[in-house]
Amino acid sequence: MEGLALATPTGTALMDFAFTPQHEQVRDTVARFCAEHVAPLVAAAEEVEIFPKDLFRKWGELGLIGVRYPESDGGAGFDKISDCIVREEMSRVCQAFASSWSAHAHLALWPLWRIGTPDQKARFFRPGLVGEKVGGFGLSEPDGGSDVRMLKTRATKVDGGWRLDGSKLYITNAPMADFLLVAARTGADHSDDAISLFIVDLPNPGFEISRLKKEAIRGSETGLIHIADAFVPDDCLLGGRTGTYRVVLESLAENRVGVSANCLGMARGAFEAALAYARTRIVRGRPIIEYQAIAHKLADMAADIEAAKWMVYYGAWRVDQGAIDPATASRVKLIASETAVRVTEQAIRIHGGAGLMREYPVGRFHRDSLVYVIGEGTSEIQRNIIARALKAGG
Repeated sequence: MEGLALATPTGTALMDFAFTPQHEQVRDTVARFCAEHVAPLVAAAEEVEIFPKDLFRKWGELGLIGVRYPESDGGAGFDKISDCIVREEMSRVCQAFASSWSAHAHLALWPLWRIGTPDQKARFFRPGLVGEKVGGFGLSEPDGGSDVRMLKTRATKVDGGWRLDGSKLYITNAPMADFLLVAARTGADHSDDAISLFIVDLPNPGFEISRLKKEAIRGSETGLIHIADAFVPDDCLLGGRTGTYRVVLESLAENRVGVSANCLGMARGAFEAALAYARTRIVRGRPIIEYQAIAHKLADMAADIEAAKWMVYYGAWRVDQGAIDPATASRVKLIASETAVRVTEQAIRIHGGAGLMREYPVGRFHRDSLVYVIGEGTSEIQRNIIARALKAGG
């Protein structure tokens, strides 16, 4: 019986789990930037719950906002794996800042890049890439929960544009944004064609934005938006056409892989803090890492992180291959987000009473990790998507 062919004609293995030199350079660059320019800002931002907006320009100068976008459009031209590396290293230091970066760099800019008109890209996308304008994405609503198709914000056609009425809740960057992408109903039914996206230049007299106080990602500004008779001109209908809900779905699927990398970063940050503490905390003359109860916790954390890591980068690879699907994105997000919650809780337990003190980062990592078993689609929604694919034979 002939053996299986396990190599390509050139002798190269078919599977390769190594990052490229370019990927490693991206990681080193972001890690150094976060250590020098991000870490010193975290404590103050968490205390006052205000994002240091100048950070967007620094990100823009370094090319971090446009890491995912083609050079021909003003981006850095890197792949989704690089995007996930950026997210992981940012979240390893501060998820609140990474959350604001993600809401701008992906949720606000990706639909503009995907279907925006040349004028819309010139006015919003390109200034967004360099951090001159900061955006957000108005999708979630007070009554809608996780069912996006049930959104109630309505857009009515009028001379020269549209009138928007409704509300949006938990919108990242809203209190400090220069513009928002807003999803609104332009049709009466619940089909995909009944929902469209609008670019709202801020301030807008019809948009009343209230800042929300949160238990997690405190350094990221989040808003409640009341929309009343807000006029949006025709040239701010994204893509110049209605029925663009499919772009929302595409954006969410890819971003679920992205925020999974954020979850990986939080888990790593908490694990590294716990490991360092366990090596230096002395009890009865020995570092607590020498006690089996602590060593086993760290072993489980390390194993969980390694498993989540390769789920995340498999998802990123699928995005780069143009082969990402909702069920795969949901599997990645489910595993990574639940891992982050589990690992960060164990980090607090290893710290003991110190884990409840703000001088240590593990409590912040845990609070922030809880956002991602809820945000970007709850864990229950991810399970629904996976189960639906299984029923369909996927």
